[in-house]
Amino acid sequence: SGVRAERELPVVWSVAKGSFVNKVILVPLALAISVIAPWLINPLLMVGGLFLCYEGVEKVLHTLQHKKAKTAEEAATQLALTEAQLHSMEKDKIKGAIRTDFILSAEIIVISLGTVATAAFVTKVSVLTVIAIAMTIGVYGLVALIVKIDDMGLYLTEKTSAAQQKMGHALLAFAPILMKTLTIVGTLAMFLVGGGIINHAIPLLHHFTEDAVDHLEHIPTVGSIIGALTPTLINFVIGIVAGLLVVLLVTLIKKLWPRTKTS
Repeated sequence: SGVRAERELPVVWSVAKGSFVNKVILVPLALAISVIAPWLINPLLMVGGLFLCYEGVEKVLHTLQHKKAKTAEEAATQLALTEAQLHSMEKDKIKGAIRTDFILSAEIIVISLGTVATAAFVTKVSVLTVIAIAMTIGVYGLVALIVKIDDMGLYLTEKTSAAQQKMGHALLAFAPILMKTLTIVGTLAMFLVGGGIINHAIPLLHHFTEDAVDHLEHIPTVGSIIGALTPTLINFVIGIVAGLLVVLLVTLIKKLWPRTKTS
């Protein structure tokens, strides 16, 4: 969002490179922690979960506070950024995406490590390396494809074939709907994943979730459905509450220790 068409793939490539760096750091770190201090894994995951919840709340607050353009003139004014502003915004987007990728990559690596916990060390290294490479190529290859859907649609509309033109118009209509959907789903995922990490890391919350599922499953007819949805709903609520608490804490810290501006 907000990136010029010719800069979309370079931005995705920059984030992908950052993701590779994240995994180069995380894979050896996860292996070392699993050998030296396995008790650290849960606290570190919880910190990551809190960060995801914080990012989710920040995204929602930004959406609520952001003034949407009501006319074409207002939209043009909002898009009329200088080259320096565009470059700065692009760098911020890349940094933010790499930060979020770091947390999600850590989660993937720890889960993968858990599946081969009893395997030989060489096997652990091989499995984590393959998963790290495959996930990065797969995820950012898909992202690159998604962000160019509109360009593919525009390309097809300029063809002479009626079928290709029809497909092109369909892609152009589908692209903004997909982007909006991914924005909403991505934000929900931050709360669900972050809340899920916190839920599993705190025994009290985890036992509460299990007890709630056990009670709700006894409801006639719909008990099994409600019971299956309950953990997701609880994770979501935990994610929102945790994110709000972290935002309040960060806001308080910023007020107590404001950054000194240098001229």
